[in-house]
Amino acid sequence: MKLNSARQAWHDCYYSAWDSQGAFIENLGLLGAMVQTTEKQRKASHAMHQALAGCIQQAISTLPDPLRAFGSWMYNPVENHDDREQAEEMVFLVAYNAGPKMYAKKFEKARTVAAGVLHRYRRLHQGGQSEGIDPCPTPEVFRAWLLAIHGLELSSEQWGREWEGFIDACFAACSDLDRDALVPISRVLKEMKMAA
Repeated sequence: MKLNSARQAWHDCYYSAWDSQGAFIENLGLLGAMVQTTEKQRKASHAMHQALAGCIQQAISTLPDPLRAFGSWMYNPVENHDDREQAEEMVFLVAYNAGPKMYAKKFEKARTVAAGVLHRYRRLHQGGQSEGIDPCPTPEVFRAWLLAIHGLELSSEQWGREWEGFIDACFAACSDLDRDALVPISRVLKEMKMAA
């Protein structure tokens, strides 16, 4: 387990390595799908990984449920759609509360836009080192993605006035939630490095 960053530690503490490449390929060939099994590992590196992972998982467990869900959706190697839904809701609420009130018609569209921004933010920060590429770098690409994935058609007229501020608020919400979710992990990493 690498302790380079809180993001990477969150990911690695829930990651279980395969015991052998042969077992993986055998399952893939027999079942047509990946199946992770738990087998005893007798290596010191596995025991060390479990000990470090336990410290990080304990820090994660101290978070309030919404922040834990946000962090899990961002960094857990096993996707959980309940976490995704809760994270999308958190991003929407934080961004909505930071900006001007909306009409009901725009309100529902804004939920979908917030989900799209979370998708973009997640792709930018996956891998633990924040070196990802924005999958929707321009308003045109983002609108096309929202239409293709969510069926939401947004007009390009008045884009800046209608959506730019809200999208910026969603990115700010993602950044704030991300920072808050990573605080206990960062604290544990700092303590581990000082003890080493």
